[in-house]
Amino acid sequence: MRKSSDPVGVTVGEADVAFIAALVGEPSRARVLMALADGRALSASALATEAGVSRQTASAHLAKLVRGALITAEAAGRQRYYRLAGPNVADLVEALARLAPAESVRSLRQGSKARALRAGRTCYDHLAGRLGVAITDALIARDALVPIGRDPHAKLGAGPVASNPYHLGPASDDIFDRLGISLAEVRVVKSRRPLLRFCVDWSEQQPHLAGRLGAVLATTLIDNGWVMRRHQHRAVTLTDRGVAGLTAIGYIP
Repeated sequence: MRKSSDPVGVTVGEADVAFIAALVGEPSRARVLMALADGRALSASALATEAGVSRQTASAHLAKLVRGALITAEAAGRQRYYRLAGPNVADLVEALARLAPAESVRSLRQGSKARALRAGRTCYDHLAGRLGVAITDALIARDALVPIGRDPHAKLGAGPVASNPYHLGPASDDIFDRLGISLAEVRVVKSRRPLLRFCVDWSEQQPHLAGRLGAVLATTLIDNGWVMRRHQHRAVTLTDRGVAGLTAIGYIP
């Protein structure tokens, strides 16, 4: 019997996981997706550099990723810029990164970049790495976030984690106000995206704050000069102003 959601006369089979796996599994395309994991749009030439291939080869890979609906392309003058197709693709990249072994470091530049990404980075539109995890830990320690039905002192490990294992706590309005965020304003924004969501960080194997509030937090800290983007990749660093402000809410580097 045909399901009502199926197109008329068409039998819909199982999800073609192998199709996506083949797209992501090619090393150059995987590096492109990792480079785009902070949600920003990058040019074809920049992505060719990130992937370590020629511009012509990169264009072929980008075309396949566009056809596979993993990235989108947009024109800006004579340039074309590419970005991830959405947060679900960022979740896919992050999940694969948690399972993947570390690459061998073959150059000083590669080693420096790897250390910078582990120290702090953006994961689509929220903060990750040691910085993102440490900020999340501080929010939990100050009761801005409180656990849902579990020991508040238990650490979340690398196993399966609910996407929202915490909810806003009694100190949330005060703590987020100190960070320059009005929770009342964030709450009234209509969005299908959950207010709170948590990702297990691929480098730290601990949760960091995502969702709408995680995105607002990252944007606010960057706009206020507490966190600074590095120019050439998605690594971020904490400024002196950021250290002072976050230390006041219990941040421990």
